[in-house]
Amino acid sequence: MGTLAGPQPAETRLQLIERARRHWLFEHTPTLVPIESWIVASWQRCLDQGRRPHERVTFDLVSAARQRQVMQASAALRRAAAPVIEATLARAMRDSGYFALLTDADGVVVDVHGPLQTSDRHVQAIARVGVDLSERAVGTTAIGAALAERMPVWLHRGEHFFEDTAVYSCAGAPLFGPHGACIGMLDLTGVLTPERRALKHLVAVAARRIENALVAAEPHALLLRLTWPGHVPGDEDDGLVALDREGTIVAANRTAADMLDLRAPWPHVGDVLALPVGELFDAARRHRSPWEAPTWSGLRLMVLAHPPVPGATAGAAAAVPLRSRETALIRQAVAEAGGNVAEAARRLGISRATVYRKLRQR
Repeated sequence: MGTLAGPQPAETRLQLIERARRHWLFEHTPTLVPIESWIVASWQRCLDQGRRPHERVTFDLVSAARQRQVMQASAALRRAAAPVIEATLARAMRDSGYFALLTDADGVVVDVHGPLQTSDRHVQAIARVGVDLSERAVGTTAIGAALAERMPVWLHRGEHFFEDTAVYSCAGAPLFGPHGACIGMLDLTGVLTPERRALKHLVAVAARRIENALVAAEPHALLLRLTWPGHVPGDEDDGLVALDREGTIVAANRTAADMLDLRAPWPHVGDVLALPVGELFDAARRHRSPWEAPTWSGLRLMVLAHPPVPGATAGAAAAVPLRSRETALIRQAVAEAGGNVAEAARRLGISRATVYRKLRQR
């Protein structure tokens, strides 16, 4: 969650944060100490609500009725997030002292993933399903900031608004659903732990994987993977677009929305890609390698079309075999060389015989 700039020893870093707090929160004067503008904006919102840093913070649960409503509404998000958290976050953070929280779009915790030091009252306070960790309830945190700013953030100790929450260090990233709306956020928190700013990158990667899983899990007849020319579709950075049988977009990740300039409600794919929808379904049936396709904006994209895999997990349904990506890369190189196999081989750093052999493979 954003922070004072530059690598600093732990003591100096905390001293700089304390100086920034003194200027902004108590003296109400700007400071030359660099601090992220979104942190200051959050502090100001808390002050405008009549809150003060020394107030006691109570980590309250929402009502039982609201808990039931929140858990029901977040079922798809929790299903998509659990395997990503287990495969990525649990392993990466195993020795860090940090744990993961999943919230809905209002900052209410819907899932908790350890390891947790349950004897620590600071952990007990927030690592509970149903606790309200919104900015309105507990001031400046990674959760409130990620939901307000719609971007990954990093927050360390005294950068939280309340003194009671200055024991936490946390990274957060918003989570966008397959229909374009922010549906929650992912938070990585430690209590009195060393600062780990790399967690901001980790939480962003995990959020993207969760969003991709949500797209792939939507009922669909065709999945398109998109990337820009010069790259081959097949990794988690791709744009993902899911279509129904008529070609209407039923789900898309943020990358695809940015690449195609999509606005919810999602349109028909024929309104963004300048080719017949039947060509996309035909390409999937023929297992066509990625190809360069035009858009109505005048830009061109690399497109790979394939149907959903029956019975597969969301991640597996979206996977592209390494051999297919390799063949697609070679075909692209040959096309860019105007059909000159020798030139394509030179650019790829392989022999002409290898190019010919790979092109014969299906």
